[in-house]
Order: sequence, then structure tokens, then C-alpha cells
Amino acid sequence: MKRPMGPLHGIRIIEMASLAPGPHAAMMLADLGADVLRIDRPEPMESNANISVNLLNRSRDSIALDIKTDGGRAALSRLIGRADGLIESYRPGVMERLGFGPDDCLALNPALVYGRVTGWGQDGPLALAAGHDLNYLALTGALHTLGDPDRPPPVPLNLLGDFAGGGMLLAFGIVCALLEARGSGQGQVVDAAMTDGVSSLMTYIHGFRASGLWSDRRGDNVLDGAAPYYGVYETSDGKYVSVAAAEGKFYAELITRMGLDEAGLPAQHDRARWPELRQRMEAAFRTRTRDEWTELLEGTDACFAPVLSLPEAVEHPHNRARHAFIELDGATAPAPSPRFSRTPAQATPGKVLLDDPDGTLAAWGLDDQDIAGLRERGAVGR
Repeated sequence: MKRPMGPLHGIRIIEMASLAPGPHAAMMLADLGADVLRIDRPEPMESNANISVNLLNRSRDSIALDIKTDGGRAALSRLIGRADGLIESYRPGVMERLGFGPDDCLALNPALVYGRVTGWGQDGPLALAAGHDLNYLALTGALHTLGDPDRPPPVPLNLLGDFAGGGMLLAFGIVCALLEARGSGQGQVVDAAMTDGVSSLMTYIHGFRASGLWSDRRGDNVLDGAAPYYGVYETSDGKYVSVAAAEGKFYAELITRMGLDEAGLPAQHDRARWPELRQRMEAAFRTRTRDEWTELLEGTDACFAPVLSLPEAVEHPHNRARHAFIELDGATAPAPSPRFSRTPAQATPGKVLLDDPDGTLAAWGLDDQDIAGLRERGAVGR
């Protein structure tokens, strides 16, 4: 696959096939120009078996290796020797048992950046326990802050743990270590734990709490739904809009454009009268449809946005103007981000298994004799 000339052009990464955070990190690096080669198992993982369009696999090639065989281990060893980095997201100890732990790989390639992403991290009492995104949010305190005060915390999408606190954290860590390795010539291990990543995302809230500005009671703070001027409202057609007019001047514009008289309302920051203010705003928003409110408020300093479905988000004029979504593998996908002025990122269709892996192996520096030997040993699948 011809790689785009993104900011990571020339970087080579081995990705051990896995779920969610590992593929997300690999996708980000590949979108930005890195040559990422995914090492798939001989049989697809059960969790991926029913995904006909796995957009996380974009922008990179894949070969099947059985690394429990001598031939598969030989092939992976050769590839690691030619890589700048490696991504794995198995439980601690799995790669070591396979013979490809950090010590093994750094012996093959001393400058290798070895990226590991797990839920709990590589050590600690919970390191070997199974878990998923929701569990990591729970342990960090992030889940406790979400939702209404008198109900259990909601089950959010797996954005905070798997992707923001996992995949993005790993991608960031790998790039940092690659920069350091350019000067030192030495690789190192990047331990990206989703619990650490989510905790980092909560730094702002911890600052509020340290300042006495955050209550541990859910739904009792400005940013968690207690403030009437920072929330979601139902409209006359049963749809929703969001307002986040926290600053005084933005709040004043919102109230004015809604047709309310600020002088006749409770003061913006009078917490004792927030229920009254919310009732007034709820009643006002129910007088128009979502699209009518959008026509009135969108693009102003009222800090407003309609609550859109996924198909609606793709078609919104702002997203279309910024080309925020692309067509890939017959599906609509988010475009690569962030954006670069001189070395733009580019997403390309992913390949589950290469029809001709020999070309990719050759591009990674293996000669014809090496490839023939791997073929004879059954190390490379088609």
C-alpha cells in the first residue's frame, strides 16, 4: 500500500492485532503517514468476527502469522528488527510468554519503542484482572461524576477509556518515545494504562475539587448538569438542543435570543433558584422545534448546538465544509485528525489480509530468499 506523506512518513510500526485501543492508536499513526503493519492471527478474533466494516483497521496492511510456530516467530523477529515501534494490547505477560516481551524485542532492535496499552497498567494489584472501559471509568472516579444525582451513573460509550484514555494516550506516548530515540538511539517501553489516561483527562475536575468548587454529589456542579445554562433541553418536536452559556455575556445573549427577560429571571448564579430558572428555560425551549431553535441560535455567541444523530452530524454544513467525514470501505468514517498544513494526514482503506504479502515483506527489507524461506516454513498466511 502506498503510504501518504504525512508527518510520520518513514516511521515503521508493528501492530499486534487486538481490540479497540491498540487498533485506534495504530490507526492514528497510520493516518499520519506511518507505515503500520498489523500482525493478524491465523483465525480472526471472535469479537471482530461479525464486524463487516472495521474502520479502525484503515490505512494499513495486514499479514497473518502464527507466532506460536518457529516460522511465525522467525518472520516476526525479522520484522521487529526493521521496525521503529511496536504496539500490543494484551494482558501483562502474554507477549513475554510468546517470546516477544520488551526484553526480547529490544535485544532484536535496541532502538525499538515498545508500546503497551492495558486497562489497569503493567503492574499493581489489578494488573492481571479482566476489565473493560466501564470498569476503568469506575475506578478513576470519572464514572461517579456522570449522570443525575438520584440515579445510577449512566453507561457511556467507550470513548473515555478505550479511545481517549487508551488509544490516544498510547499514540502520544509512542511519538514522544520515537522523538527521544532519535537522539539517544535507545528504545524504551511505553506503558499506557487506561486508568492513568482517564485520570489525566480528569485533571481539570480535580483542580475544581481542590479549589472547593466541585461537589462529590453527582449532578450538583456547573459542568455535570446542575446549572440550567449548561445542559440539554427538549424541543417541541421531541428532539434536543444543547446550551453551554457559562460566561455572563454568553448567557445574556442566550436569554435575549430566547425571548426571555433576564430582569424577570432568577440570577444566573443563584444556585438556590436554579430549579426555577431551569423550569423557565424548559418551557421556552418546548415552544419551538429543534430546527427552529437552530435557525435562531446557531452561529451566535449563545453557545448553542443542536443534538444531532450520527447521520445528521455527517450532513451538517459545518462538518461538510471542513470535510470532517470521508467515505472509506463503502462506509462513512471520521476524517483523520489533527490537521497539518504542510504534511496532511490521509486515510486509506485497510486490508484485512493481503492478497500478496510478499510485496509488503519486501518493502520491510526482507529479500527473496528470506520470503521464500518463510513461505516454505508456513510462516506467512494468505
